Amino acid sequence: MASQNPSIFRRFFSFINTFFKAIRTIIGIIFTGLLIIAIVGMFADQLPPMPEKGALYLAPSGVLVDQKSYVYPIDTLIADQAMANPETLVRDIIDALDAAAVDDRITHLVIATDFLEAGGIAKLDEISDALIRFKKTEKPIIAVADNFNQSQYFLAAHADQILLNPMGAVLITGFGAYGNYYREALDKLKIKVNVFRAGEYKSAAEPFLRNDMSDQAREETADVVNRLWQSYTSKIEQLRQLNSGTINNLANNLDSKLQAANGDTAVLAQQEGLVDQLATRSEMHSYLNQHIPNTIDGEYSAVDMEVYLAHIRREESASIPPTDKVAVVVAKGNILDGQQPEGNVGADTLAQILSDLRYDPNIKAIVLRVDSPGGSAFASDVIRDALYHSQLNLPIVVSMGSYAASGGYWIAAEADKILALPTTITGSIGVYSMIPTVDESFAALGIHSDGVGTTDIAGIMQLDRPMSNQAKSIIRSSVENIYSRFVTLVANGRNTSLAEVEVMARGRIWTGQQALEMGLIDQLGGLNDAVDSAAELAGISDYEVIYPSRLLSPYEQFIQEIGHNFSASLRYLGFDSWLPELVRQKAQSIISPLKYLSNFNDPRNIYLHCDSCPI
Repeated sequence: MASQNPSIFRRFFSFINTFFKAIRTIIGIIFTGLLIIAIVGMFADQLPPMPEKGALYLAPSGVLVDQKSYVYPIDTLIADQAMANPETLVRDIIDALDAAAVDDRITHLVIATDFLEAGGIAKLDEISDALIRFKKTEKPIIAVADNFNQSQYFLAAHADQILLNPMGAVLITGFGAYGNYYREALDKLKIKVNVFRAGEYKSAAEPFLRNDMSDQAREETADVVNRLWQSYTSKIEQLRQLNSGTINNLANNLDSKLQAANGDTAVLAQQEGLVDQLATRSEMHSYLNQHIPNTIDGEYSAVDMEVYLAHIRREESASIPPTDKVAVVVAKGNILDGQQPEGNVGADTLAQILSDLRYDPNIKAIVLRVDSPGGSAFASDVIRDALYHSQLNLPIVVSMGSYAASGGYWIAAEADKILALPTTITGSIGVYSMIPTVDESFAALGIHSDGVGTTDIAGIMQLDRPMSNQAKSIIRSSVENIYSRFVTLVANGRNTSLAEVEVMARGRIWTGQQALEMGLIDQLGGLNDAVDSAAELAGISDYEVIYPSRLLSPYEQFIQEIGHNFSASLRYLGFDSWLPELVRQKAQSIISPLKYLSNFNDPRNIYLHCDSCPI
C-alpha cells in the first residue's frame, strides 16, 4: 500500500526535483540559443567588399558627438536594432569625407539625413569645413530626405542637388533657449533653495529662485543665440546662393508664406530655393541610379560610411605607422568626481588616462578635446592638476567642441594653446552652490527636527533644518574663494591681469568668435587644426593620431563583445529587437533613471556648470 500511495513528503520532494530539472533544461536551452546567436553574429558582421567606383553614402544617425557614450550591456540587449547607432562620431564623418576627397574610387557623395536627430551648431560647423573641402574636388554631392530639420538641412545645404519628398518639409524655426522655473511650485511645497553664486550672469540656479529669466540671463542668452542664428543663416544663404536675410524672413513669415503655397510645405521649400527637386522615394532611387556609377544589376554603387572607414583603416594598418604620436584625449559630458563611464567626464578616469600616457615615450603632444558645460569644481581641479602639474612634460593644446564652459574652461585655461570653433560656447567663468532645505515643508506635515550638538555647526548639512546665518556665511565664503581661484587661474593661464579677466568673467558665456576677440582662446579651428598645432609645438611632422580611452574590465570586454555579436546576429536575421516594442520601451524607461542618480557629486557641493550651454 505504501508503494502505491507515496507519502506527501515524497510527492513534494519529487515535485521539487522535477521543477529544478525543468529550470536547468530551460537555462540550458536559453544559453545554447544565445551562444548560437552570438556565433551567427561573428559571421554576420563581416566587412562587405569595397566597390571599384561608387558613392560614399553618408547617413549619420542619432546625435552627433565627440565621444560615444558607454552602452550598458543590458541596453545592448533591449535596444531597437533598427536604430543601433544612437550616436555618430563627428571625427568619423570628417575622416571619411577627407579620405573620400582624394580617393579615386569615390565618385559622388550622397547625404541621407533622415536618421540624424540632432547636432550642435559647432559640430555641424566642423563637418561643414570637411564638406567644403570635399566640394572643392568637384565630385557631385547629392542630398536626399523625407524631411529636413535644422540640423539635417545644414548638412544638406552643401549639396549640389537637394531632393525632398513631396510629402516632406524643410522646418527651420530658429534657435531658442527656454526652460522651466520652479519658484512658485517650491513656495507651495515650502521648500527653500539656498543659492550662493559668484558672478551675476551665473544663471544655472535661477530656475529655483525665480518664475522667469533674469535680465542678466536674458541679455547674455539673447546675445549668444542671435550670434549662432546669424552664423547658421549666413552659411546656408552662402551655400545656396540666397539673398541675405532669406532664411530669417522665411522663419518669421512661415505662416503667410505657407498659406500662399496652399499649405504645401515641400512646394514652399522649393519656391524659397531650399531644395532643387521634389521626388518620392522611388524617384530619388531612380535619380541616384541615373547619376552614380551602376553595378551589373543597374543599381547605383555606394559604400556606407562605416564600411568605408573600416576599409580605409585596414589599408592604413597595412603600412608601418609613424613612431611619433599625438594623443587626443576626449572630455565629453558633465565633469564628475571619481570614475565615470564614457558620456560623462570622470575626474579619476581622465587623470588615469593622462597618467598612462607618461609611459609611452612615443607620445609627443596631447590634444584635450573639451565638449563639456562643466560640473564639479573639485573634479575640474583634479583634471587640471593631472594635465598641467603632473610629470607629463608635453605640449598640451585644447580643442573646444560645442561647449567648453565653466568647469570646461577651468580644465582648458592653462593649455599651451586653445582653439575653438566660431560657434563654440565657452566662458561662464563663475561658481555656484545650491542647497535645498525642507524644514518648512516637513513642519507643514507635522514633522519637526530638534536635538543637541557639540558645536554651532554640528547640523550644518541637515536638510530638515533651516540654514543658519553662520552656515550661509561659510558656504558663501567657499564659493567666493573658488571664484577667486578661477579668475586667478585664467589670468595666469592666459597671461593677463585679474582686472581683464573679471570683465570677461562674472559667469557670462561667449561664442568662440567673441572668445578669440577677448583673448580667452588663441585661434579659431577644429580638432584637426588643434592636432596640427600640437604637432607643431612638439616639433614633429610625421606622426600618428591616437585616441586613448579608459581600460575596460575583462567582464566589460566579454559582455560588450557578446552584446555586439548578439545585436549583429539580430540585424542579420532581420529582427529589430528580440523583445516586443512595448516591453522594450518599458524596460528602457525603468533602467535609464538608474544610470544617472549621481550626476552631481562634488564633495563640497560647489559647481562650475554652464546651464545655458546646450543650446
